[in-house]
Amino acid sequence: MSGVRIDGNTLRLPGGVAVRFVRTLRLPESGTHPLPPGLGEFPVRRVSDFPDTVPEAWRARGGVMLPMYLREAMWLSFAGTTEPAALQVGVGKVCAVSGRPWSDRLTRDPQNYVVLPRQPWLDGINSGKGTVRQFVAVPLGLGATVEGQVTGEEVWGGVQLQSFPLTGEARERRREQERLRAERQRSLHATGGYGVAMPMAMSAPPAPAPAPAGAPGRGAPRAAAAMGLGVGGSMRQEVYRDDRPAADWADTPAGRVFVHLVTPPEWRRITGEEPPPSPVDRAAYTRAGLPWFDYYDDEAQDLAPTDTLETVKPVGDWIGDDHEPWQQPAPGQVKPLKDAPGSPVEDGDW
Repeated sequence: MSGVRIDGNTLRLPGGVAVRFVRTLRLPESGTHPLPPGLGEFPVRRVSDFPDTVPEAWRARGGVMLPMYLREAMWLSFAGTTEPAALQVGVGKVCAVSGRPWSDRLTRDPQNYVVLPRQPWLDGINSGKGTVRQFVAVPLGLGATVEGQVTGEEVWGGVQLQSFPLTGEARERRREQERLRAERQRSLHATGGYGVAMPMAMSAPPAPAPAPAGAPGRGAPRAAAAMGLGVGGSMRQEVYRDDRPAADWADTPAGRVFVHLVTPPEWRRITGEEPPPSPVDRAAYTRAGLPWFDYYDDEAQDLAPTDTLETVKPVGDWIGDDHEPWQQPAPGQVKPLKDAPGSPVEDGDW
């Protein structure tokens, strides 16, 4: 299975799925908060472009890699997805939506995928009614990852993505519905109709120019400084229930990719590139008056959390308290949203 490509720092999976990995502020582990802002994209590189310096296990799994600092947070953006798709998101091969083991099949009870483009982003694991717990990077071996807490082992780390497109029949039915909707909108515009819904535009930060493929060798590959995702603070975000018939989705995935998380020193050694600067100070960000977000879709139904993911403990319980002071957003900083081509990425054995 292949067909995955990198476009700038965007992963494009077959069927029109687009995924970006966005740097963000790490939330405190108590309380429930608005959605934190994006602070630019993580750089993404193909593992196969660095055969002389990546760990051997990574070469076997293929995929891509990106650098993260200890306890740095990220969210996944699905902006730019062009066709409906069911996307499975794994953290150490544990489903971030259901808490169940990684699967090559879609399930509804519990639902083990997000529906694109209805789901605009995913900031963490589905852990409470209308909330998620933030994705936070931690090293393997401490037991702090979602993988370690759910399975009792830390074998895989990283992030796994797998996309399922609509069946041919469902795709044609949807395109006919879109054609009829477009005709109605043109008719309303032609007759001066009022109240036509206009699509909401959400800007994304420009992707930095991709680095040249390959890097000079600096000795034999060594064991991975492996990282996985644990959880941090809670935020208000719904994971939407699929409202399509199950038969609308393909039985087998169209594409999948393993995303390795690399420590900044390893990123520098493997690629010869400098990693992004360390995450911005929380207080400085809030003082600058930059926005936070609340997103709510009153036409969608939230998925209930599973017992498995509700009981995952935050990384602070494993590696100590966060002593950086929290700065609450000022009034007016929280903004409501919505209601109120490249070389293929190699897949491997995982």
